[in-house]
Amino acid sequence: MKTQIAVLDDFQGVATEYGDFDRLAARADVTIFRDHLRDEDALAERLAPFAAIAVMRERTPFPARLIERLPNLRAIVTSGMWNRSIDLDAAAARDIVVCGTQTSGSGTVQATFALILALMQQITIVDRDIREGRWQTGVGDEIAGKTIGIIGLGRIGVKVVKIAQAFDAKAIAWSPNLTPERATAAGAEYVTKDELLARADVVTLHLVLSDRTRGLIGAREFGQMKPTAFFINTSRGPLADETALLAALREGRIAGAGLDVYDIEPLPLDHPLRSLPNTVLTPHIGYVSKASYRTFYTQIVDDLVAWLDGAPIRRIVTSEVADKAAADPRRA
Repeated sequence: MKTQIAVLDDFQGVATEYGDFDRLAARADVTIFRDHLRDEDALAERLAPFAAIAVMRERTPFPARLIERLPNLRAIVTSGMWNRSIDLDAAAARDIVVCGTQTSGSGTVQATFALILALMQQITIVDRDIREGRWQTGVGDEIAGKTIGIIGLGRIGVKVVKIAQAFDAKAIAWSPNLTPERATAAGAEYVTKDELLARADVVTLHLVLSDRTRGLIGAREFGQMKPTAFFINTSRGPLADETALLAALREGRIAGAGLDVYDIEPLPLDHPLRSLPNTVLTPHIGYVSKASYRTFYTQIVDDLVAWLDGAPIRRIVTSEVADKAAADPRRA
C-alpha cells in the first residue's frame, strides 16, 4: 500500500503549482485539502489515516491532544522552522519527525507598508467611493515626516526601518531584547516602550508570539497612543489584546488599524472587526507570495521525499531549534 500524505489548508488551490508533488506519486497518495477544519473531533477523524501531514504555518494547530488521536502519524512538515502551533514534545514522544522549510520575511514587510499606505492615503475608502460615484470625499496624509514606532527590531523590523527611511519617516524602536547599539546599527532610535507608544504616528508589531509577548499591547498601551495614530499588526494576532483593540477603535482612541493577523483564523464571518470603518483587513497574506510559496512547497516536497527514502532530513524542527529561533534577537 502507498503511504498516505495530507496537505492541509491549501486555501488558494496552488500547492501543486508551486510544489512538484508528482515526485511522490510512485510511493504515496497525496490528498490536498482546501478547506479549514477548526473542530478538533472532525479534524482527528479526517487525519486519522495519514502517515505524513504538510501544514502551512499555523493555519491548523497540532496540540498534544490531537497528535495523540492520530495513530498513523509519522511525520509533520511545516512551512518555516518555528511553528509554535505544533507540540514538538508530544511529537517527539511518539517519534514523529517534524521538519520545516526556509522562509524570507520580505512579504511581511511588503504587507506592513501596504497597510500603512492604505490607512494613510485612505485607499480602501476612496476606492469604494469612486466605484460608487463619489469623488474626493476625504483628505489623506503622508508618511514623510511621520514617526514609525517598530516593536521588534529583528529580521523583519530592520527591513521596515529601511523602507520608513525611504519615505523620509523617522524610525524609533523597542523590544524586550533590543539594545541601543542594535537599534542604532539598524538606523532606528532606541526608546522605551512607553515613549514609543506616545511618540509614534504608526505603531507596528514585529515580534515572535510567546508567553512573554502574548497580550503585549492592551488597553493601557492603546491609551498611550496618539488619537491620530495607526496600529499595524502583521505578526500574530494574540500579540495585541483583541478586546482592548476593538474598544480603542470604536471609541476613537486611535485613528485606525491595519491587520493581517487575528486571534482566530480564518476570521469568523460575524467578527466585529469586519464592520468597523477605521480598519484595513487582509487575510494573513504577509507570507503569501509566489516567492514564498515556491520555497515552501518545493521544500515540503523535498522533505517528504527524504522522509520516504529514509534519508537524512536537513531541516529537522525540535523544541531546541524552535526555542532558539524564538529567542534569537534578530527575530524580535
